[in-house]
Amino acid sequence: MTPPESAFGAPLQGGAAGGPAQPDPQRPLGGLASRLSPQAWFRRWLRARLPSTDTWVLGQRNIYIVPTRAGFTFALTLLVMLLAAINYQLNLGYALTFLLAGAGLVSMQVTHGNLRGLTLHLRPAAPVFAGEPAPLEVVITNPGHERHGLALRFDEAPTAVARAGRSHAWCDAPAQGQASVHLSMVPPRRGWHRVPTLVVETIFPFGLFRAWTVWRPAGRVLAWPRPEQPAPALPTTGAAPGDEHRARRGAGSELDGVRPWRRGDTMRQVVWKKVAHSGELVSRETAGSAQRELWLDWADAHGGDTELRLSRLAAWLLHAEREGIDCGLRLPGRELAPGQGEAHRRLVLDTLAQW
Repeated sequence: MTPPESAFGAPLQGGAAGGPAQPDPQRPLGGLASRLSPQAWFRRWLRARLPSTDTWVLGQRNIYIVPTRAGFTFALTLLVMLLAAINYQLNLGYALTFLLAGAGLVSMQVTHGNLRGLTLHLRPAAPVFAGEPAPLEVVITNPGHERHGLALRFDEAPTAVARAGRSHAWCDAPAQGQASVHLSMVPPRRGWHRVPTLVVETIFPFGLFRAWTVWRPAGRVLAWPRPEQPAPALPTTGAAPGDEHRARRGAGSELDGVRPWRRGDTMRQVVWKKVAHSGELVSRETAGSAQRELWLDWADAHGGDTELRLSRLAAWLLHAEREGIDCGLRLPGRELAPGQGEAHRRLVLDTLAQW
């Protein structure tokens, strides 16, 4: 089970008896202050104050703006120009200095307005296998004029974002339209993972000021167990109850019944008369087809810890799906009936991921 997180996003550690951890009296706040820089402290404090939402509207209260390094250099240059104009009594120097200063102030308004009024929405993320990039799509809705040079990135490099993940993207938002931005995160283990805090920023138009907002999405990504590689052979035990009786009753090529056609059925199993009459593709259910049901049992995936067993069950599921075998799942306290198809596959993988 994934440990709970504190208000600062760090896992909470229990004491020796499973109770809450006791702070160290020799360190403030249990030593957390001595391990974090002031910048990291500010980030975590700000993140804890942010609401968790998948829709983020940018306004005066959540947009921040500061000069960039180029902005400070520009201001220093203006100061030198002003001193030179004062020293040499240059009227054109005054005019040029105040003209550039006005352009800089206008650029600050434009940079802030490049974000103001935008609406950000995070679409639900599809499940992925642990260790694979999980694509994230952010839709930017622009109710006003065209916006340029919008950048989305993760606030800081969290453990769930690996180097393989795409953590930075740029886009332009058309006037009265929408733009989609794609990022990716890599969940390192199975289970639910929160989408990391996002930063939307811009330095348009001159790069003298940087405006940004910090967004804490409420969305989560489900990571399935990574299939074991190389995958072991499918278990021979664990057939569905009643299969042996049906196999004896259907010995040889006797017809047990008619069922919808499944991938892997041979042409000889197809009931062509029924196909010609009703147009429905059906097959004879013989002893061979009756044995195409397999139970993936927790007891059969022995030889490892919990994570290895779940990875083996996931590998067996994918193998059985490729072979066209109906498979069920038996876990301690949980059982899923045999089936096939994308919905059944996702149900089994979701169960393994959250077990």
